[in-house]
Amino acid sequence: MEKTKKKTEETEKKATQKQLSQLEFEKKVVELAEKGFTSEKIGEELRQQGIHPKDFSKKISRILKEKKIYTNPDLKNIEKKLDNLTKHHESNKQDKRAKREKDRIFSQVRKLKMYFKVPLK
Repeated sequence: MEKTKKKTEETEKKATQKQLSQLEFEKKVVELAEKGFTSEKIGEELRQQGIHPKDFSKKISRILKEKKIYTNPDLKNIEKKLDNLTKHHESNKQDKRAKREKDRIFSQVRKLKMYFKVPLK
């Protein structure tokens, strides 16, 4: 009986803990985006803080697109992977598997940039 009371009290605390307006929510999203988070990581961070993004009318990616801060998470993750592989290959020239993997990841980046119409560097 005591455990169920504790659980209901905890859920009630979480529900009443963070009641934000739409503007406050958007400010929080922009603040996290400026720290370098992608839209999916922003959602995770907000849920950890007790703020559920589905309670608000706009999606996180839509807010970021309106503020022109949006970066595609798929593209960002693959570019990060390519950077790590490039660094590894520069210090380990004999690693043929890493060279092949670097070329494969580079082609993925090119394909994604063409798909999302992002200019190639």
